[in-house]
Parts: sequence; structure tokens; C-alpha cells
Amino acid sequence: MLYNPTGLNECLREWEDLEKDYQQIQDTHRLYKQKLEEVTKLQDGCSTAIARHRKKLKELTTSLESCKENHPKPKLSPEDLDAIAEISDSIKDRTNAFSEMEAFLPKKNGLYLTLVLGNVNVTLLNKQSKFAYKDEYEKFKLVLTVILFVFSFTCRFLVSYRVLDALFNFLLVWYYCTLTIRESILISNGSKIKGWWVFHHYVSTFLSGVMLTWPEGALYQMFRNQFLTYCLYQSFVQFLQYYYQSGCLYRLRALGERHNMDLTVEGFQSWMWRGLTFLLPFLFFGHFWQLYNSITLFRMFQLPECKEWQVLMCGCSYMVLFLGNFFTTLRVVYQKYNQDKFKTL
Repeated sequence: MLYNPTGLNECLREWEDLEKDYQQIQDTHRLYKQKLEEVTKLQDGCSTAIARHRKKLKELTTSLESCKENHPKPKLSPEDLDAIAEISDSIKDRTNAFSEMEAFLPKKNGLYLTLVLGNVNVTLLNKQSKFAYKDEYEKFKLVLTVILFVFSFTCRFLVSYRVLDALFNFLLVWYYCTLTIRESILISNGSKIKGWWVFHHYVSTFLSGVMLTWPEGALYQMFRNQFLTYCLYQSFVQFLQYYYQSGCLYRLRALGERHNMDLTVEGFQSWMWRGLTFLLPFLFFGHFWQLYNSITLFRMFQLPECKEWQVLMCGCSYMVLFLGNFFTTLRVVYQKYNQDKFKTL
């Protein structure tokens, strides 16, 4: 409970105490700004040193390759070849070490973040902040997945209004846009998510935006129930994936086999293989549902009454999602199967 002075003398004593506190606050803030400037100088110095060292390592790698290829007769001795191989391995290890260091140093944003946020430094400078942001990202996905499930169920079975459908599609656009921004920030902070699982969200954003602009009409109503049922199923599968992948990542991080910034994704990854008994059928069913949506839309586009460009764009988007999801999942499963088969030989 705060102390409330009543008499004049007490007020004067309280003011003197506040003056001392204010001086301490000023001194602390002055020290903070000084340390902040020192940290900024250290960051710049470290980034410059890493870039210079990386350039020298690249030049050394080229020189070693030249030595191996253009060395005069007699050929290099086994000792020399071993020394070159050892240096090459050390260079690879050092490159990985630099990547870990740069995860805690400010860096230029990629093209997407630059367009969205400008040249704002999004690098989080300590592990606690990185993990807190990653965990908040995971919670955001879970909460929005539940909201989208309820919303799609309401639109599909309870209420049939174009305005409500538009709100649902707007929510999808906002959700996927937010995911792409957050994932770009996580990648800048050392997350390993990359490739198709990043591009997948850009395609989903485009698809949701096209669905948002699709005007009310006979063709829209023809595809509406199929689309909402698909969204309902997709939210259900993403909910399963979140809990399954979170459990896998927790166990593997505890064993030191996964990076602490690894994320759950809308697909199958090699680290999910352990204990997998039920998830793949759900995933493949969802992939083929995307193919079914695409075929349905292409057939609708051939109808004489089809005038909306959204039909073709949505069909192409679903085909891209199917091809990317299906072949990425199939490739990971095939690689993991071959690895396990090789271990048993």
C-alpha cells in the first residue's frame, strides 16, 4: 500500500525522497543509454568481423580446391589430402557457428519484411525473447484454428449469409497474412522453417483474398458448401497437427535432437516420424480434397454461365496447394523410409 503524506513536513520529506529517487533514475537511465551504445558498437563490430572472416574462408576454400586440381606432379601426399579435408570440415563447422552467432545480431530484413515493415530491426537479442515470441506464435495459431473451426461450422450449418461468408474469408486473409509476417520474423531469429511451408501461406493468402472478392451468384452458391466443409476439415486437421507436432518437438528438444526455434507446420516433417500412427491419412485426405476442389472449380469454369474470374484463380490456387503439399509430404516420407531401410541393412 502506498504511503500518503498528510502534514506539510511529511510532504516536504516525501519530496526530498522523491528527488533522490529521481536522481537515481536519471543515473540508471544514463548508464542504460551508455551500455546500449556499447552494445550497438559491439554488434556492428561482430557483424563486420563475421563478414570479413566468411569472405576469407570462401577465398581459402577456392584456393584449396585449386591446390587439389592444379597441383604439379607428383600428386599431393595422403597427409596433405587429409589436412585439406580437415580444413574443409572445420570451415563447414565454422560456417554453422557463424549462423548461430548471426541469429543474435541485427540483420537486414528480407524483401517481404522490408515491404511490410520497412527497415525495422526485428532481431530479438536474447534466447528468452526468441522463445517467448515463438511460443506466442504457436498459441496464436492454435487460438485462430479454433476460431476458424467455429466460424466455418457456423457458416456451413447454422447461418447462410454472404456478409458472414465475407467476414470469414477476411479472417482467413488476415490470419495467413499475419502468419507470413510472423514466420519471416522467426526466420530472421533463427527458425528453421523454410521452403514450401513458407510459400504455402502466401498461396493461401492469395486464395483467401480471391474468395473474399467472389461475388454472390449461382456459381458461388454451387461451391460454397464444399469450400466451407473443406475449411472445417482443414481446421480440424491443423488442430490435430498442432498437438501432435508440439509433443514431438518437446521430446526431441529435451533429447537435444531439434533446434529450440523449430515450429509446428501445416504438413509432415522428418522429425515427426517417431510414433506416427494416424496423422498421414488425415494429411493425404486433405491434399486430395484440395485436388477435388481444383477439379470442381475447373469444371465450373467451363460452364457457359461462368463469368467470374475468381473461379479460375481459385482452381489454380487449389492445384498449386495440392501439388506442393502432396509432393513435399511424399518426398519427406520417401526419404525417411529409405533412411530407415538403409539402417536395417
